Amino acid sequence: MKVILVEDDTALANGLRKALQREGFVVDHYATGEEAIDSISLTSPDLVILDLGLPDMDGMDVLRRLRAGREPLPVLILTAREALVDKVSALDGGADDYLSKPFEMDELLARLRVLARRLGTSVSSEVCVGPVVLDQASHSVSVEGNEIVLSRREYMLLKALMENAGRIQTKEILENKLYGRGEEIASNTIEAHISNLRKKLPVGFIQTVRGVGYTIDRGQRS
Repeated sequence: MKVILVEDDTALANGLRKALQREGFVVDHYATGEEAIDSISLTSPDLVILDLGLPDMDGMDVLRRLRAGREPLPVLILTAREALVDKVSALDGGADDYLSKPFEMDELLARLRVLARRLGTSVSSEVCVGPVVLDQASHSVSVEGNEIVLSRREYMLLKALMENAGRIQTKEILENKLYGRGEEIASNTIEAHISNLRKKLPVGFIQTVRGVGYTIDRGQRS
């Protein structure tokens, strides 16, 4: 899952990025509102963590510009502003959640998991397609009740495909979900991950749409 982190405190941003990456998120960090807005329009992230006190504009202006767009995008406000009026203004302005600094990392992760579940079709932490069950809480995957071992990238790729079962995911979309900006990506990286996943999953679970990308049939039987 791709997260855009908009935070001008470099030390805090670095700590957050590392913690989120350990939890399986792909994180792009921006210190200004304009950079973040430009990136969001190009990369289509899944979530935004937004500070209000930015050097070039107020975070509320960023939120308003995001909400003026066509696509709904979950936004969690992470800020030092604790006044009730700020919280109410942000939530009424379209924020999905609001967390004041200082904060506990476990609480932030829990709130992000809630927002992530809202993006899917289930209120559960599990994503199920046929005999394959992906548990987002434990970061585990099982086939017919038997847990399989996946690398972090394999897990993230499978999650992206299963959450979008029935829809084709292009190579570019999958690269964007698995890698942050600045990370080097070999031309055959996605193909290699798909090949490794297929060895661990039921035959035909991941289908290739030649010249387009990959998909999982949501109608598979367990």
